[in-house]
Amino acid sequence: MNYKFISKTKKWLFVALGFISLGLAVLGIFLPILPTTPFLLLSAYFFTKSSPKHYNWLLSTKRFGKIIRDYRERKGVVLPIKIYAISLLWLTILISVVFVVDIIYLDILLLTIATVVTYHILKLKTLST
Repeated sequence: MNYKFISKTKKWLFVALGFISLGLAVLGIFLPILPTTPFLLLSAYFFTKSSPKHYNWLLSTKRFGKIIRDYRERKGVVLPIKIYAISLLWLTILISVVFVVDIIYLDILLLTIATVVTYHILKLKTLST
């Protein structure tokens, strides 16, 4: 088995996934149904596993660098981001449950996911702005 090939393939796959999640994070700035921060953190994760150059570039960006550093170094987020994330999460989940999804099991799944994500966000340390 050619482990070098697998390693290179994995690296490029992670770089691609990093840019895909970064693209979703950017879309999340403009589309209320996409959460920006989780995709941004996912992008940072993929870049740490595949490309120090891309990771350092992401940390140096004016818009995203501070969010990633705050989360990684202090394991927390500022209060306005917590409020925004939880509000947007519940707004989109409730719209989906009430107007889009007609299957009760999916409604329960969506509400469970929203509850778990809300718990996770609330457990994060709140940083001062």
